[in-house]
Amino acid sequence: MSASAANSEEVRPRGPPKGGGSRKGKPNKATADVRAAVALLAQRNIEKLEGWLNRAARKQPAKAADLLIRVLEYHIPKLARTEVTGMDGGPLQAVAIVTNDPIEASKAYQEMVKS
Repeated sequence: MSASAANSEEVRPRGPPKGGGSRKGKPNKATADVRAAVALLAQRNIEKLEGWLNRAARKQPAKAADLLIRVLEYHIPKLARTEVTGMDGGPLQAVAIVTNDPIEASKAYQEMVKS
């Protein structure tokens, strides 16, 4: 065996082989188990939660509404905020409604380009 072959054997990466693990986007088993346990806990206590919210609403309706919104966020997650802009971050352009008539469509397009 040559010296270069011996050196290449020494440089082998160590550790687990690449490409293992779960598929992308699939939660691991521990995460799935915790989510299932929380869902079961919520399901078993829904009547108590309703009672707690009703009691809170008698004294502080705004506080009860806030609590309900907070609880709902765990069931219906907030959507990511998205800002919609036009080209290069500028304002959006107006949309023109055109017909199947090519002459009328051309006129509408020319008007849209002018503004």
